[in-house]
Amino acid sequence: MTDYILEMINISKSFPGAKALDHVNLKIRKGEIHALVGENGSGKSTLMNILSGFYPYGSYEGEVFFENELCHFSSVRDSKEKGIATVYQELSLIPTLTISENIFLGNERRNRIGIDWGKTNNDALGYMNKVGLKESPRTLIKDIGKGKQQLVEIAKALSKDVKLLILDEPTSSLNEEESRKLLDLLLELKRSGITSILISHKLNEIAEVSDSITVLRDGNVIDTVSNNDHRIDEDEIISKMVGRKLSSRYPDLERNISDEVVLEVRNWNVYHPIYQDKKIINDVSFKVHKGEIVGFYGLQGSGRTELAMSIFGKAYGTKISGELYVNGNKCDFHSVKDAILSGLAYVSEDRMYNGLILDEKISFNTTLASLDKVEKHGIIDKDKETEVADEYRKKTRNKSVSSLQSVRDLSGGNQQKVLLSKWLFTDSDILILDEPTRGIDVKAKYDIYLLVKELLLEGKTIIMISSELPEILGMCNRVYVMSEGEIIADLDAKDTDQEMILSAILRQNKKAGQEQ
Repeated sequence: MTDYILEMINISKSFPGAKALDHVNLKIRKGEIHALVGENGSGKSTLMNILSGFYPYGSYEGEVFFENELCHFSSVRDSKEKGIATVYQELSLIPTLTISENIFLGNERRNRIGIDWGKTNNDALGYMNKVGLKESPRTLIKDIGKGKQQLVEIAKALSKDVKLLILDEPTSSLNEEESRKLLDLLLELKRSGITSILISHKLNEIAEVSDSITVLRDGNVIDTVSNNDHRIDEDEIISKMVGRKLSSRYPDLERNISDEVVLEVRNWNVYHPIYQDKKIINDVSFKVHKGEIVGFYGLQGSGRTELAMSIFGKAYGTKISGELYVNGNKCDFHSVKDAILSGLAYVSEDRMYNGLILDEKISFNTTLASLDKVEKHGIIDKDKETEVADEYRKKTRNKSVSSLQSVRDLSGGNQQKVLLSKWLFTDSDILILDEPTRGIDVKAKYDIYLLVKELLLEGKTIIMISSELPEILGMCNRVYVMSEGEIIADLDAKDTDQEMILSAILRQNKKAGQEQ
């Protein structure tokens, strides 16, 4: 008897014009946390889609053994019945249903007359306790944060007697505290005998919790390494992922910063769009100079995104007050269009829902914010649209097949490059980049960093919002630290480290707690 719970042998999978997997072999030991890493498009998701039954038997070559049994999954339902469950980066919960309803969706607790709601809620509490979710089972999904929604997804998997849990970028949209809790939960599940496959671009998290790491590149397994001592060399893993050594994770940036202030916010206040007595941004003031890249950092709920969106044509909030100056001119934006016309662009943190129209072509999405540049007499010039998209595909190093390709079919990194192209085409002088590298691989990140460098050389000004402190410190000139809707520090990045920033936040939180 083998101690492997899963063996995937000589797995090959092709799509029109591309071979996604080429004789891939993967072995997972029972009870381990096995990390799967690689660039976007390396084959990780395709391999897991075969395992989950999303790509049915017959659509690929090779064999899948689960618990020593040859499996021919024809659907996701087949793999679930064997105890394989997947928690995707984009969650599959229904926002208007309760936590307990989501946990048992398709697996309802019934009695003779229908759903037994008492048993549903009581059983849900048991699984919620296992994952550390302290909410009422009757709470609606839309009323809890992304981190808690991830825990609901895992509780849902546990309710179906999961033996192998696949997690696809589970911490990509979580703050540090939520990520910490999720990683601790994975270790707890391991102690209870559950095997996990962790797909992530966050190598520090992989180093901390995984027992083994398999590296994929261009549809091939490059190496599987043991991580029993949790002391992997991250640079070595990156080298295996990209096929060469990266001398630095961040490019050297030119520091041609002018004394000219191109964006200034004074005494900015914003209230919640629904709960209008709740103040989200409290008396915020800051300045950004021409040619500067300024970082905004804070934990989840600090108000970074809400601040950016409220500045960008009042796209968020109510009862907005304060003064906004662009290039020395006082502005009162009433719409996103006003902000764009004044030279601002905002690259949303949520490319899937607020940034791109996934079922449309790259060309359509690229010109979406500047249709006046590709239309004549109210009719879109399709040739011009394609020409523009091709230009920006080249500029952003987008590896798509053509500008006529659907955005939905692209990797996360290439989708992000389309979103950037959309706003670059507006030719804005001030770009607000909200989580510009969330959920994309190290090579795609570096491409975006190079693009930021090129924009700075063109005289653009960048505001970067990020949850990754190394990124903030590696890319920015200055860092504004936010907590509870306020700016609590303005720091020179070259004289700052992660500990200083986190200490400032902890001191502020402690002070706020004492004042309550």
